[in-house]
Amino acid sequence: MKLAFLGESPADEVALQILAEAVLGERVRRVLPNLRARGWPNVAQVLPPIIHHLHFNTDAVGLVVSVDADDSVVHTVEHEAAGYHHPQCRLCQLRAIFRRATKNLPPARGRQRVLRGVGLAVPTMEAWYLCGRDESVGEAAWLAGQERGQLPYTRVELKERVYGTSRPSLQLEIECARRELARHRGDMRRLEADFPGGFGALARDLKACLGQ
Repeated sequence: MKLAFLGESPADEVALQILAEAVLGERVRRVLPNLRARGWPNVAQVLPPIIHHLHFNTDAVGLVVSVDADDSVVHTVEHEAAGYHHPQCRLCQLRAIFRRATKNLPPARGRQRVLRGVGLAVPTMEAWYLCGRDESVGEAAWLAGQERGQLPYTRVELKERVYGTSRPSLQLEIECARRELARHRGDMRRLEADFPGGFGALARDLKACLGQ
């Protein structure tokens, strides 16, 4: 299967490919988008032209996108209701961008549209890397901390737990992503259980929208 990946950094895109292959149970041939992003606002800005480029100029089956939630609203089951859109939820925002960008596109290259896979790392991708080896990390803990106004950990602390430093190099980020996510190959249930809103949504998109 041919897929394109878009994240806040090249390391995030490596992680997304590993996760996509694990969920789909098959190797993925990566199609490079025409633009790259750096950080959440830039992902939202470049997403429409990337969708158009992939639709008309490539044979990619789908585009997999994920960003960090940071301190924004966490995607929950309530957001999955038909027609619901939370304006402060980044996952809801990315889905809306996909809908607008693909709404009036004519069929191209033998398909109706480029399919979507959208995720949200709560609060950052490093939390996913810690899944299964740090019991304090998960969406439930983060949500509870937001509600009581006392977060269980900071984003800087997550980086230090994963990389041993708060300022990792890109190469270190990629090495750690590969090492930590390798623990989940063949069984993604722990990630889906601990991160049901952000990773669970991505896994469902990959399974349902990409033919599983």
